[in-house]
Amino acid sequence: MTARHRLGAGPKLAGLAVASVALLAVDSPQGVAVAVAVVLALHGAARLGPRAVWSHVRPLRWFLPCLLAVQWWLVGPSDAVVLCARLAALVALAGLVTATTSTTAILDALRRGLRPLDRWVDAERAALVLTLALRSLPVLGDLVERVRNAQRARGRERDLRAAAVPLVVGTLRRADALGEALRARGADD
Repeated sequence: MTARHRLGAGPKLAGLAVASVALLAVDSPQGVAVAVAVVLALHGAARLGPRAVWSHVRPLRWFLPCLLAVQWWLVGPSDAVVLCARLAALVALAGLVTATTSTTAILDALRRGLRPLDRWVDAERAALVLTLALRSLPVLGDLVERVRNAQRARGRERDLRAAAVPLVVGTLRRADALGEALRARGADD
């Protein structure tokens, strides 16, 4: 067992929750720089290189510049940079957890964590929904990348319909296939 897999899913998820709250409390560029350095060091300790970090934050590559511009205009450059860096660090940290923990382990940890709330929440179903949402993000990211590549190949990079239509159709197809798979396993009630 490698060092990155030694810690169980429960402590990793708890650590992610605590780190998220702590990072949201950081409001200075220096503090965020330290947080980003810690996240990068954790990736290094898990033997995940720059490519892994990039794969975690790559889905934000279109969103962050837009968010930065709007926040720069609304609250100023320092706060805008802090907000965007915090978001990137949180996404990279969540990516680290999912990259070093199996889906089954995450599902089991969520089930155990939600069990005390079983009176109000179906722990099994909630864990399944959270895990499916977590695992769907990279799938949708790949779909976006394939649609963008197809747009480039056709010379239609700026055509909104050339991106939106295949993206919506592909997402609906994947959702339909997932629904069928869940129904086949008896999870549709």
